[in-house]
Amino acid sequence: MTTDKPARFGKIEGKGVSLAYGRHRIVDNLDIAIPERRFTALIGPNGSGKSTVLRSCAALMKPSSGALLLDGRDMTEMSTREIARKVGVLLQGPVPPEGLTVADLVRQGRYPHQNLFGRWSVDDQQACDEALMLTGTTDLSDRMLDSLSGGQRQRVWIAMALAQEGEALLLDEPTTYLDIEHQIELMNLIKMLVDKHGKTVVAVLHDINQAARFAEHIIILKEGRMVAAGKPDAVISAKTIFDVFNVKTMVIYDPVAGTPLCVPL
Repeated sequence: MTTDKPARFGKIEGKGVSLAYGRHRIVDNLDIAIPERRFTALIGPNGSGKSTVLRSCAALMKPSSGALLLDGRDMTEMSTREIARKVGVLLQGPVPPEGLTVADLVRQGRYPHQNLFGRWSVDDQQACDEALMLTGTTDLSDRMLDSLSGGQRQRVWIAMALAQEGEALLLDEPTTYLDIEHQIELMNLIKMLVDKHGKTVVAVLHDINQAARFAEHIIILKEGRMVAAGKPDAVISAKTIFDVFNVKTMVIYDPVAGTPLCVPL
């Protein structure tokens, strides 16, 4: 995150990737490329493989066939610590240990950078301070986690992931259980991390219009296969929405953002 450190691009690609839980295949022969320094949204109906793909991009799930590459290297040949230095991930409904303050949780993001003796360094503190600043949670650092609102907690979890100092940030349904105010707040935070700080962000989203308005790149999945990928106005159409979600819509343009807006019929 500091400017005097070498760039770590966090480029993620999948080639012929199949993913399965036991004998149950979820994703089949998927080719995927995540644009660097852009916000990519994964959308699709329940069971389409969105969260499974996201987990695999964080090397939390090994492909049954094909390869997932991080900066051109097969992730299966990389250590967990090495991947964590490049990719931060926030899964659904994270549950922290009891008795932690915000500062305690954010410090846990420094694990991939800790040496054998776990000595806390100036770089560690600077990374945590910057992560708190970027997420607007500095004034919460001494608060207990269980005293925070849902929106505050999501920001703090993202701060922990940012403290890892990776260039890629993967978020699984980050707006779930948040009211509309906190959803917009969180999406604006993501856009700021991409636009002003050059992060590569991938998020699983359920709201098609939210994805179209905030993301620069959308990947649409159905039954473990990629239906479309590209800019919102290139992939969001009435036909695609019907084919994927079985819902008839009219697609107009958002009068404020100028992005595709799906109106159910």
